[in-house]
Amino acid sequence: MSDSVAPGRAPRSARQTNRHAILRALHLHGATSRSELVQSTGLTRSAVGSLVGDLAALGLVEEAGSTRRDGPGRPSSAVRPRGTQVVIAVDLMVDSIGVAAVALGGAVVRSIRWPRRRTAQPPHEVIDDALRGIERVTATLDDDVEVRGLGVAVPGLISPDDHRVLLAPNLGWVDVDLVAPFRARLGDLPVVVGNDGDVGALAEVRRGSAIGHDHVLYVTSEVGVGAGIIAGGELVTGSAGIAGEVGHTPVNPAGRRCSCGAIGCLETEIGEHALLLRAGRTIDEGRQGIADLLRDAAAGDTTVIEALREHTVWVAFGLTGMVHLLNVDVVVLGGLLGEVMPFVHDQLAEELNARLLPSMRGTAVVAAALGEDAPVIGAAERIWDVVIAELIAG
Repeated sequence: MSDSVAPGRAPRSARQTNRHAILRALHLHGATSRSELVQSTGLTRSAVGSLVGDLAALGLVEEAGSTRRDGPGRPSSAVRPRGTQVVIAVDLMVDSIGVAAVALGGAVVRSIRWPRRRTAQPPHEVIDDALRGIERVTATLDDDVEVRGLGVAVPGLISPDDHRVLLAPNLGWVDVDLVAPFRARLGDLPVVVGNDGDVGALAEVRRGSAIGHDHVLYVTSEVGVGAGIIAGGELVTGSAGIAGEVGHTPVNPAGRRCSCGAIGCLETEIGEHALLLRAGRTIDEGRQGIADLLRDAAAGDTTVIEALREHTVWVAFGLTGMVHLLNVDVVVLGGLLGEVMPFVHDQLAEELNARLLPSMRGTAVVAAALGEDAPVIGAAERIWDVVIAELIAG
């Protein structure tokens, strides 16, 4: 499949373009023989050898022995990314912050996550907290490791032009610049800010449960509900860069008021608060309340099981419209939606099949393989797209 590429400095010559193709393939697929690189890039064997030499001279790749063979009796070495180049990824969730150092090739070198207050906090406080986390992570890196960029995931609407957070209702933010304050503390590194649904989709397609699929819908739910859309292998962001805001799709005119101010948005029916209220809990219980609820479901609590059944009907109602609109191969459910999948898998399949057009009833629905880490891994992928282009362009 093709992969979504975040804006970056494009390679400027044919040789740079070919280096980019090889380095990108190694980033996405890890250790690869020269023969496999020939097949995947369409370049000649001698060209691949020369380009791998270029990348090795730049300190970006290395070769190691392999048991794979190019032909009868002919062993082939594996080319792999060096682990001395990393990006930092930050995930600013409603109730936690995650920070990870992710190497070229996708390996997570170090990651931490800690809770934050769910009450609205000024952006500068959250940024300062995230910066302290970044310092903790970078302090553990080896001396020869270079930090090349910063990717940030936010549950909100992001401007594709300047990466400003236009609106993040569940954080209480309007028109917030994250790029300048991070750069002020971290130096002149490239910074990319992405919507958590968009980067979560990218992570699951490249590293998670949707590998190999070109048409994917990723839907994640915590307090809010967001989505990322992959069509033809490309991330779909829309004309203003804010496609996928499914949480604010109106579904229930008699429903509750949403954080965005509207009535009956999808997130008021399938978000965390909706499930807690259906089970007779309070919304103040938050993440711990969900953990307790799922524990009670596993123990057979009939009230919780009935709440999950009602919740699943609304999930199916929302997903039906999305699948009809997008005609995807697979739906990946992240966050809370992924957590409840073991309890509702069969019912969700039945509810969807009762609503979907016959030709779409085989659409696969799976839990996110990366769980709550999908946004932070996806944020790393977005910034690596930029950094790989810059490394090659010089």
